[in-house]
Amino acid sequence: MSPALAGAELVRTPVQLYRYLLRCCKLLPTAAMQKHYQHAIRQSYNSHADEDDAERIQMIIQRAISDADWILNKYTKKK
Repeated sequence: MSPALAGAELVRTPVQLYRYLLRCCKLLPTAAMQKHYQHAIRQSYNSHADEDDAERIQMIIQRAISDADWILNKYTKKK
């Protein structure tokens, strides 16, 4: 499965992940979906803000990109 947006392979930090995921939201079909996922991204970012284990951060980044790809594939293939 290829990433939804170019640049996913360049995401190395939580801030880069946050910006990448917000860009992914712009690809969702409705404003309501965009707002829902933007809120979820903000909440997740804030809840992991104190994470300092580099390996754990990379696992979170990988999982978030994978989840974003799945969500975008789910909503954009139905068109």
